[in-house]
Amino acid sequence: MAFEEKFQVGMKASTSKTITETDVILFAGVSTDINPVHIDEEAAKQGIFGKRVAHGILVSGLISAVLGNKLPGPGSIYMGQELRFTAPVYIGDTITATCEIIETIPEKSRIILSTVCTNQEGKVVITGKATIMNRG
Repeated sequence: MAFEEKFQVGMKASTSKTITETDVILFAGVSTDINPVHIDEEAAKQGIFGKRVAHGILVSGLISAVLGNKLPGPGSIYMGQELRFTAPVYIGDTITATCEIIETIPEKSRIILSTVCTNQEGKVVITGKATIMNRG
C-alpha cells in the first residue's frame, strides 16, 4: 500500500491510562526529577495545585505510545514534538492521548499529527503537534 493510501489526513488513534503513584515514583527515579510537587505531599500542599501532580513529560509519554503502537504505528521515528501543558494531572487521573494526522509529506515520508491529552472529565491537559517519519 502506498504512503498516500496508508496515511491520510483525519486518521485518528487514542490510548488511555490511569496515572498511578507507582508511575510517578518510577518516573522520578528514571528521570531524576524529584521536584517535591511530584513526590512530597506535604510540600505539594503549599504549591499552586494544592496536592501532588504527575510529571508533564510522564503524561506526554502516552502520546508516544499512540505514535509508536497505533498511528502511524510500528516503524515510526519520532522527529519532533511541540507540547503545551494546559492543566495539572493528578495521581488517579485517567488520561486519554489522541493523535490525528493533520498533514502528510509523502516525498519525505513525514506525517504531522495534532496531539491532545484529556483527563477523565474531558479537560485538555496537554496539546501539541508531532512530526513523525514512517516509510510505510
